[in-house]
Amino acid sequence: MFIEIGDFLNLRLKQMGIQHLFGVPGDFNLSYLEQVEADPQLEFIGNCNELNAAYAADGYARINGFSALATTYGVGDLSAINGIAGAYAENVALVHISGIPPLHAVQKGTLLHHTLVDGNYDNIMNCMKEFTVAQTRLTPANAAFEIDRVLRQCFLDRRPVHIQLASDITHIKIEVSDRPLDLSYPTVEPELLQEAVSKLCDVISRAQSPALLVDQEASVFGVTSLLEDLSQKCSMAYANMSTAKNVMDEGAPLYLGTYAGGASQAHVLSRIEQSDCLIGVGVRFSDVGTAVFSHQIKPQHYIEIRPYSLNIFGQDFPGIEIGQLLLELNKKITPRKLSTPILQNQPKTVEVLAQQKLSQEILWRHIQGFFKDDDVIIGEVGTSNSALSGLKLPATAQYIAQPLWGSIGYTLPALLGSLLAAPDRRQILFIGDGSFQLTVQELSTIIRHELKPIIFLLNNGGYTIERLIMGENAVYNDIQNWKYTEIANVFNGNKNYNSHIVETAEHLQQVLASLDQNDGMCFIELKLPAMDAPSSLKKFASVIARFDYGDRGFSILKQRAKAVLCEKALSN
Repeated sequence: MFIEIGDFLNLRLKQMGIQHLFGVPGDFNLSYLEQVEADPQLEFIGNCNELNAAYAADGYARINGFSALATTYGVGDLSAINGIAGAYAENVALVHISGIPPLHAVQKGTLLHHTLVDGNYDNIMNCMKEFTVAQTRLTPANAAFEIDRVLRQCFLDRRPVHIQLASDITHIKIEVSDRPLDLSYPTVEPELLQEAVSKLCDVISRAQSPALLVDQEASVFGVTSLLEDLSQKCSMAYANMSTAKNVMDEGAPLYLGTYAGGASQAHVLSRIEQSDCLIGVGVRFSDVGTAVFSHQIKPQHYIEIRPYSLNIFGQDFPGIEIGQLLLELNKKITPRKLSTPILQNQPKTVEVLAQQKLSQEILWRHIQGFFKDDDVIIGEVGTSNSALSGLKLPATAQYIAQPLWGSIGYTLPALLGSLLAAPDRRQILFIGDGSFQLTVQELSTIIRHELKPIIFLLNNGGYTIERLIMGENAVYNDIQNWKYTEIANVFNGNKNYNSHIVETAEHLQQVLASLDQNDGMCFIELKLPAMDAPSSLKKFASVIARFDYGDRGFSILKQRAKAVLCEKALSN
């Protein structure tokens, strides 16, 4: 059949389950956006800037599986690149569509605006190659093949891809196949698969204390239910990395807790590091996931399962797809009963006085009981993510954070994306005041589309996570205090929005009890001390400071900070 290039791209996006396209219009993508506008099954979501659009597409994909982002050449692409890089680091399947100048201008090296005016049209593509798994510049000759190639790579790798669509070819018709986009995994060689499964069955059956360690890729590639089946059949305890919060049921009898290297709870540390058959699924031992590389995993007892590879105690099995492997393993594995009970630490109960000033400890103790099944919970990097990582969430709740890339301000636009992907689910954001100020414009887009999140703004007067690392009293960690609860009115919403400023434990209880009775967006500003933080973050910050600056640098900088503080005190 014959179809316009832009319409064919949109057809393929819809076959990936994408119904919303995030972005900012620009003169080189307007012809394509006209085609989006004319498509009743695809809605363009105009963002306040391209960085926010990339964050929103990221949040959308974490709920929906895939997302799409449209920018204009050069200025738009580079504004979005931080969000695209974050999606790459965090295994988010995002399709970036860049409207580029007319193909004839590109081929001739015409000196145009939004370029470096040097005739070079490869520099933006070269930038994008570093943060995407596939790239293409469409032409009428290659579009039918290249669109499918790049989108299939996005599916296979679950990472961003980059498509350059020239402004003068979007409405040219090309001949394409009637077949839908191929969204299937490569079939593993049967003999190799059986060899790998037999080896796994053997080592698991002989192990005295097998255990699972699960990271984010398990969720991204949709194998968590297979892992739960394996855990139950083999009475195999499991833990998650902090970068994979709530991807498996945290209330299950076989759940150990979060593994974070030497910072793990004692029973988690023992069961994971002393396991004689530890199966790591998509695990990346990053600094944030291991309390700065304090993990002690024995290679001779470690099995590594990645999306397309397997290593058993040092023996490689290349070309093994994770879903087919786990499906076959569950068929062949011999069930076994639990021999050692799992002991989990019980949270301590501490009496809270009604008029007691709000603190991090009080806040998160009350928030723990606020969550419900199917909630989408979003935690900004810093005190919010650190605290939420230690709370037990309902089994069907979904947690969104950006712990690896860690770009502050990510979560507010990501909330926009997740709200559009799942508008019927209750969605709750926890964000610090410093992060909020980076991307606050996207609250306008949330209001524009009449979305109804619950937003908790933790106002602790600046960058607390940075103060804990360095510069407790430094001006570079200060920010201007805003009248946060009045911002919704500034963005000119046509409905009333519930807002609260909370300073005591009693008021927090009252507000939490009232939230479900409100039909609309709720904005709660939480007044917290500047240096108050979850204990886990305080410990992590100290370790990070020594890692970043070295023992000598850490001591010098601390002494200098004290001297500056004393000088200020004397001058006052």
